[in-house]
Amino acid sequence: MIPELKTFLIVCPFVLLAGFVDAIGGGGGLISLPAYLLAGLPAHNAIATNKLSSTCGTALATARFAGQGYIDWRMALPCMGAALVGAWCGAHLSLMMDSAVLMKVLYVVLPLTAVLVLRKDILTERGAPVQAAGRTTLIAAAAALVIGVYDGFYGPGTGTFLIIALSLLAKLDVRAANGQCKAINLTTNVTSLLVFLRSGQVVVALGLAAAACNMLGGWLGAGMAIRGGAKITRPVILLVLFLLALKVLGVFG
Repeated sequence: MIPELKTFLIVCPFVLLAGFVDAIGGGGGLISLPAYLLAGLPAHNAIATNKLSSTCGTALATARFAGQGYIDWRMALPCMGAALVGAWCGAHLSLMMDSAVLMKVLYVVLPLTAVLVLRKDILTERGAPVQAAGRTTLIAAAAALVIGVYDGFYGPGTGTFLIIALSLLAKLDVRAANGQCKAINLTTNVTSLLVFLRSGQVVVALGLAAAACNMLGGWLGAGMAIRGGAKITRPVILLVLFLLALKVLGVFG
């Protein structure tokens, strides 16, 4: 597939915003994946190409969080192993599904995911930092496995779901949870991207251009305060979902 210029013009600005909000509190996929669909990509190509751009953005954001000491690698490494298994299974499950059926699933799951991500109480400070312990790591790894399957299959909201799980279940401070989230999410993105590349579903030229935008957004977003960033995340997500709804209804091609 050779994308047209208008495809780049639709996708790239939204993917930049996606990288920005994803680095802040997750949920960037709720902006980037609908942007690919909005530009007219089939479901499998949209999910696969989104993985290429989001992987690059997540990698940069992960490096920034690691440099600031927010990633506890004693906890992160087991979680990354569990996430790898989950994402591998989820990506293969996605490829097994018929494209028409997958598109219908996306139109149902997108708004449901948005409802959870847009809850006003999920991007707030929660408690104090917790050092890695056996029980905490086990809970975090279990969350990484389950959410890894979801990320491999679909993706949007993964970062936010991880932050919620690590904050509420593993009792991590929200900034520590965000740091762990980046390491886990990078693993799920890389794993599923490799599966999609092997299947030939990635639109590489579009994905690389979007990746540059996503990395810029991720770098800028990683430097923002979490609570301040939430004020930006919600309206942008609503805007893109609204535009996607118009496309589904046939308002524009």
